[in-house]
Amino acid sequence: MPLVSMTDMLNKALEGKYAVGQFNINNLEWTQAILGAAEQEKSPVILGVSEGAARHMGGFYTVVKMVEGLIHDMKISVPVAIHLDHGSSFDKCKEAIDAGFTSVMIDGSHHPIDENVQITKQVVEYAHSKGVSVEAEVGIVGGQEDDVVGEVMYAKLDDCVRIVNETGIDTLAPALGSVHGPYKGEPNLGFKEMEEIRNAVHTPLVLHGGTGIPEHDIKKAISLGTSKINVNTENQIAFAKVVREVLAAKPDAYDPRTFIQPGREAIKETVIGKMREFGSSNKA
Repeated sequence: MPLVSMTDMLNKALEGKYAVGQFNINNLEWTQAILGAAEQEKSPVILGVSEGAARHMGGFYTVVKMVEGLIHDMKISVPVAIHLDHGSSFDKCKEAIDAGFTSVMIDGSHHPIDENVQITKQVVEYAHSKGVSVEAEVGIVGGQEDDVVGEVMYAKLDDCVRIVNETGIDTLAPALGSVHGPYKGEPNLGFKEMEEIRNAVHTPLVLHGGTGIPEHDIKKAISLGTSKINVNTENQIAFAKVVREVLAAKPDAYDPRTFIQPGREAIKETVIGKMREFGSSNKA
């Protein structure tokens, strides 16, 4: 099945009151695990690729060809989008689109809203001309993920309405208390603000920093229009835990497959659990 944009899958999720997971990839095995989980669960899936991860894997073009090769060889039949996570500029978004990405996020959240709207509009015009979906962010998600560092700054309702109405984005990530990386204490999401934004924009919403949020909060966010939930740290922790255990038990091991394969299975099981939690299983 060819790569698709995430517009259709997220509109279906919004209507069906479930969420599609974005699971970030870091290498071949990460991608195998996530695609394998999606096929097993018959779930649509979004492969998130940060600029740093793309550099690590060799570049946008290499990432696209790796994903396309795995979809072919693994006989993946479910919808798969490949999405630039936290695109830093129009040029980076264009580079990803030209390499074959089917979705991009332009993160202008660190700029004043006028500038955020302007750069997002530019990305939308180019992306939509290529059939590519666009996500934008308003407010600032806290913590650190890859090149992105920020203190939490809640999205303002007026800014959310502006960016949706003036740019034509396909999905909106309003910062409402979630953070990248592990939480220090209990997450405190702004559900009241989430509901207000949902009622004002009628666009699928995105929750960044999905790791560590209790299931009851996930379910509530989905009921309030969250149709895409990003997970990265949870897979990284699951992978690292298993690799440490294998190497501790086999200190003389040197074949990388000895520890990478169990790590890959840990990611797959984590993703399966998330897909069931998000309600996307059997929605492909």
